[in-house]
Amino acid sequence: MIQITLTDGSLREYDQPLSVYELAASIGVGLAKAAVAGRVDGVLVDCAFLIEADARVSIVTPQEPDGLEILRRSCALMLSMAVKQLYPRAQLQIGSALGDGFFYEFTYERPLTLVDLAIIEARMKTLVATNHSIRRRDPSLRSTPFETLSPYLMGNFECVTVGPHVPATRVLQAFALDHISGTSSQRIYGTCWSCQKELEHWRAPPHVIVVSMDDRQLAYAQSVTEALRRIGVRATADLRHEKVRHKIREHSQNVPYLVVIGEKEKEGGFVSIRSRTGEDFGRMAVETVCEWLKSKGLARV
Repeated sequence: MIQITLTDGSLREYDQPLSVYELAASIGVGLAKAAVAGRVDGVLVDCAFLIEADARVSIVTPQEPDGLEILRRSCALMLSMAVKQLYPRAQLQIGSALGDGFFYEFTYERPLTLVDLAIIEARMKTLVATNHSIRRRDPSLRSTPFETLSPYLMGNFECVTVGPHVPATRVLQAFALDHISGTSSQRIYGTCWSCQKELEHWRAPPHVIVVSMDDRQLAYAQSVTEALRRIGVRATADLRHEKVRHKIREHSQNVPYLVVIGEKEKEGGFVSIRSRTGEDFGRMAVETVCEWLKSKGLARV
């Protein structure tokens, strides 16, 4: 007999091992449909993970940060499959969730264009419609984010990646590709959300764009973005692996304010803020920026 303790403290008993997905289905059809992963004794695992002993288990859905990150990580995997199908000579390198979305890096004999980007996105939508399973070669192994690489199969396409991943491509309904950069080594960037409504909200013109100087500030830049969102500011983070001057020049004519974050800002717990007209307001603590934006009428809380 296997005893499983759920998040609400309730206890369920099963007379044989069962997967995370089967556990979710035993609780409710809606939960099984929404499940993207499980948390077994605090460790994130795929829906196919087999529970063979007493454990504390929660079902992970896109409504929590870990679930949304798993969606985005799986979108990066689906992007790699689409690129390889369309451009067989492309050499895949690395992909990951990133901020509000995901990226995949690869090398190819020519620079891809915005026309290619639209073609790749269309292929990804086809992969969603045809609903390919995503499964780890050895589903009994546990995994945690950013820890170990494992071979995963998306349909018949194999890629070494960090899991967990969603159980099938049909889960990935609300995504879009928005940037491509580089020449020989190229990166495609996209965004992914739990539903179309969230994607459309993300597409609304932002009040503020948070710009990181390099990859060392990614987590801090995203946390600043989330802090601004919590007070009702429409904020987006540009975490692309691009020169900061390029990112500032690209956004300066489109948004009221730019928040720039470098290593000094991260270490000091503050940000630098400027307007699209070039006015420099200097460095401020994150809490001060929130109050300042409220005074400008941009916050809605």
